[in-house]
Amino acid sequence: MGTESEAVDLFDELPEGCIANVLSFTTPRDACRSSSVSTTFRSAAESDSVWDRFLPPECWSLMSRSVDSSSLRFSSKKELYLLLCDRPLLIDGGKKSFSLERESGRKCYMLSSKDLVIIWVGTPRYWKWTSLPESRFPEVPELIGVCWLEIRGKINTSMLSPGTRYTACLVFKVTAASYGFEYQPVEVAVGLVGGMSHKRTVYLDAERVRIMELQAPEPSENEDAQYPTERGDGWFEIELGEFFTGGEDGELEMSVLEIKGGNWKSGLIVEGIEIRPKEGK
Repeated sequence: MGTESEAVDLFDELPEGCIANVLSFTTPRDACRSSSVSTTFRSAAESDSVWDRFLPPECWSLMSRSVDSSSLRFSSKKELYLLLCDRPLLIDGGKKSFSLERESGRKCYMLSSKDLVIIWVGTPRYWKWTSLPESRFPEVPELIGVCWLEIRGKINTSMLSPGTRYTACLVFKVTAASYGFEYQPVEVAVGLVGGMSHKRTVYLDAERVRIMELQAPEPSENEDAQYPTERGDGWFEIELGEFFTGGEDGELEMSVLEIKGGNWKSGLIVEGIEIRPKEGK
């Protein structure tokens, strides 16, 4: 039997274009790994023909909607791919961000607060707009005080990658002086407009897990309470639900509601709702 090095030598005899064509049917991760096999593989793995297959067909159209085209400087398709993975691109007047999931190249979006429906967000006595250095958007709303919290967002399923299980997450943080979220859960849901949506109960206060259970109402029946997790970008997130893009067109709606408790709430800062591929799906 031949050795591994002999097998590599055999592949090196293939035309670079042939190797590039084979690599384009793998994954971005596999293409990067193959670069260590040999110089021929490295050259093939770096070629535009490979990385063009990993970029979604709508990539160029989405890039044309960027608010800052000067930030899109790249010398190869691979460089563009990695740029879109690492630096979300603001589109549609800065109301959305678009990026790619590094492992698969599937599309990710975040709907900014200005692309969401937030009840009373335009009333200064209830919400105020502020700028934060850790936000990817120019402004984010901070809750001054409401007893009716309602946040809704929509995205057309045609904008998402087909055959993909997505998760939607509210991205937010609370101020040191926040109140009203430690005891009262909120109801979240994800589903197609006009169709069935799965509802569940979550808490927006990460410290809630440390509060004695006897001090708070029980979560929804037959469901464990969910708590926020800290992200690597200075924000927290809570999962709203999942959705599979199986070919059914329509508007996907995501909601966050706390309208039953009647208690006043303050200190919530909303970055947006992120829609991204579910890990490993």
